[in-house]
Amino acid sequence: MQQVASTGIHIMTTTKVTALKTLAASAVLSALASNANAATIGNTEVSYGGYVKLDAMWSDYSAGVPAGGSIGRDFYVPGTTPVGADSDSDAVFDMHARQSRFNLGTATKLDDGKTIKTKIEIDFIASAPGGNERVSNSYAPRIRQAFVTYDGWLFGQAWSNFQNVGALPETLDFVGPAEGTVFVRQAQARYTTGNWSFSIENPESTVTVDGARVATDDASMPDFTARYAHKADWGELVFTGLARQLTYKQNGIDADTSSFGISASGKVNFGQNNLKFMLTQGSGLGRYIGLNVANGAVLDGDDLDAIDSTSGFIAYQQHWNSQWRSTFLYSFFSADNNTDLLAVTGDPTEMSQSYSANLLYSPVKKLTFGVEFKHAERELESGADGDMDRLQFSAKYVF
Repeated sequence: MQQVASTGIHIMTTTKVTALKTLAASAVLSALASNANAATIGNTEVSYGGYVKLDAMWSDYSAGVPAGGSIGRDFYVPGTTPVGADSDSDAVFDMHARQSRFNLGTATKLDDGKTIKTKIEIDFIASAPGGNERVSNSYAPRIRQAFVTYDGWLFGQAWSNFQNVGALPETLDFVGPAEGTVFVRQAQARYTTGNWSFSIENPESTVTVDGARVATDDASMPDFTARYAHKADWGELVFTGLARQLTYKQNGIDADTSSFGISASGKVNFGQNNLKFMLTQGSGLGRYIGLNVANGAVLDGDDLDAIDSTSGFIAYQQHWNSQWRSTFLYSFFSADNNTDLLAVTGDPTEMSQSYSANLLYSPVKKLTFGVEFKHAERELESGADGDMDRLQFSAKYVF
């Protein structure tokens, strides 16, 4: 009897604990669902967001079609546009939902009145596949951002301080002005005070060695950036600077050189409409520009020769009414390759440019349907070139 009674007490206790856990979980879920993607738990506010996006694209290439696994088939990557003799290949159709993303953030109030914030953001594009398009169409998630902020400091992976994310125009393509924009997310430590911010960031670079791209991570110092931002009723203006060391320490060679870059970008408002722009110039910018359309330097014997480049874009957004809007975009990249080193570099990219226009429709605030046309061109130092015409349809819901 005593054993039975003891067992009964244990069952009742387990049931109560399980019930309490269920009630607690239900309370958290109810709070998240009832307060516009946010809930307060103790002194911490938890928020979430993201979007679901479907992309469907017809792409027509002048010099042959990239392989089905090429990242340039998912979104526009300037360096993947084929060059060479004209080809009679048909247009290819691709469809995916890999750009869909999710983010989770927290904000904790401290006793001294300051706040600690965190953010983790993931998506599924440009990541290793977890399945295939024959059966599962599954893809592995990847970290976009993961950082903590406190008292002006940021630690973790975030958009580079050298980049102005606010200057990116609204496009259906994943990046938009791919060859013309600074576009990097990476590990960093950043300090912001007033209009100024400074950071040390991951120093990896790419170098041309015997005509091939080699990723190097041998720098003894981080990349350094500085940024000044001015905001006003008319829009914003941002100036950024980058200083870093390019290195190659392999096969008995110990070579390095300095790299510098400056960028000016901003947004000008015209009522509901706006003009966005960026202009970047530097030496050895490499992966910071154009999704690494050009390397940072060329290995010439035992020395590194930094590659100079100029890039930029301009985009105008027109709101036709409360539901319809369009973005018209021009983007370019130009490399000043050392022609005396062509025997080493092979035939590198000299120029890339693209034009695009879209029409977006939002029947309700968070739901958008759109169509976008993009024409892109790439030319090598030898004059060999190729182009791409892409028609893209997308549906996107932000939550």
